[in-house]
Amino acid sequence: MIRRSLPCLLLLLPAALSAKEPGEVEPRLKEHVPLVDGHVKEQLPGLVDMYKHLHQNPELSFKEEKSAALIAGELKKLGFEVTEKIGITGVVAVLKNGDGPTVLVRADMDALPVIEQTGVPYASKVMVRDKTNREVGVMHACGHDVHMTCWVGTARVLTAMKDKWKGTLVFVAQPAEEIGAGAKAMLEDGLYKRFPKPDYCLALHADALLEAGHIHFTEGLAMANVDTVEVVIKGKGGHGAAPHNCIDPIVIAAKFVIDLQTIVSREVNPVDPAVVTVGSFHGGTKANIIPNDVKLQITVRSTKDSTRKMILEAIERKAKAAAASANAPEPEVTVRMDEFTPKLENNVDLTRKTVGLFRQLLGEDKLHARPTIMGGEDFSRYSLNGQIPVFMYFLGSVSADRVALSKKDGGSPLPGAHTDGYYPQPDLTMKTGVKTMSLAVLNLLVK
Repeated sequence: MIRRSLPCLLLLLPAALSAKEPGEVEPRLKEHVPLVDGHVKEQLPGLVDMYKHLHQNPELSFKEEKSAALIAGELKKLGFEVTEKIGITGVVAVLKNGDGPTVLVRADMDALPVIEQTGVPYASKVMVRDKTNREVGVMHACGHDVHMTCWVGTARVLTAMKDKWKGTLVFVAQPAEEIGAGAKAMLEDGLYKRFPKPDYCLALHADALLEAGHIHFTEGLAMANVDTVEVVIKGKGGHGAAPHNCIDPIVIAAKFVIDLQTIVSREVNPVDPAVVTVGSFHGGTKANIIPNDVKLQITVRSTKDSTRKMILEAIERKAKAAAASANAPEPEVTVRMDEFTPKLENNVDLTRKTVGLFRQLLGEDKLHARPTIMGGEDFSRYSLNGQIPVFMYFLGSVSADRVALSKKDGGSPLPGAHTDGYYPQPDLTMKTGVKTMSLAVLNLLVK
């Protein structure tokens, strides 16, 4: 990501934002809060039903046809100009309402290959074939069903209050966030050329470990660079009883995995966060057969571009060294650029302005600063390397009873995101999500 000095960055900010003190809220916005509350209360039962429908009908990355059609239809009813199949299955909905800033609001749509074990009455029972033809369960284990529902609810509130704001809304329903490919696909399909280019970008994300009604936020660097590296360690197969006639790729791969542990512990500056994790190790078919190769998949997390480059080079170097030590063929090392996700940096001024609003709405006790985490989020791409201010916040989604129980002695930890046991408290989560996002947009567009 291109780093700019603060004076240069401020020159890039729209005048409406840079002219205000951080955290300052439009005075007229306060009179709109009861109106927003009224609209949210009126539509909440229907939104909870929509959430449950989306939860029961999850779809994998770039397969979100039914989800996209449903929420696109909702925005068409509201008068948005809707274009479908942007970036394969993405939706772009535009509503122009006079002269003013352009605000992009993003929701992601894809689910995960997880068999749900929550036990809720509306649990997903969907089973499909993935791209490798394996049968997998499908579950909204990361809250994208929450995101879509809040997205629709926010659009309803803002259209009901068109006389209170001026500007342009660009509502983006994005595919394939879980594989880091959806935002890239939509941008390459002309998102910022075929539709109004935003002055600000906003998004929310369900938080599986935070109480509903609360908000997590990060000012500045929020999430890490994410890379996927695939390595094929090659050997010479043969009988397991005659290893001297073979080159055993399993032994080489095992040495390679151990060698990887020294990258972060001995090559990365200890104060520079980084992660190298081998998440997939596949080789062999039978106990007495030495295979020809072993395939590994590695996830790499970094917060500095220089560190990212060093780690990727180190992985290739160590793979080749491990192979050379066994006189094995040179391994194949592939950095999957199609799955790369750049780090997310929340714009400082936009964050302070929006968080200042949330403090007035929810109270100081429900706003919690969150340190940088090593997860990834392709919402970062909408900033165009810092040219456009972006802000993503995290929406508490777990009931107070479950949070309290998890903190008791002997209590079970809360199931986190991407686990088969995660589920939100629908009503309070949707209420808080729609209210905060609606007012965050109004805070940028209010007359």
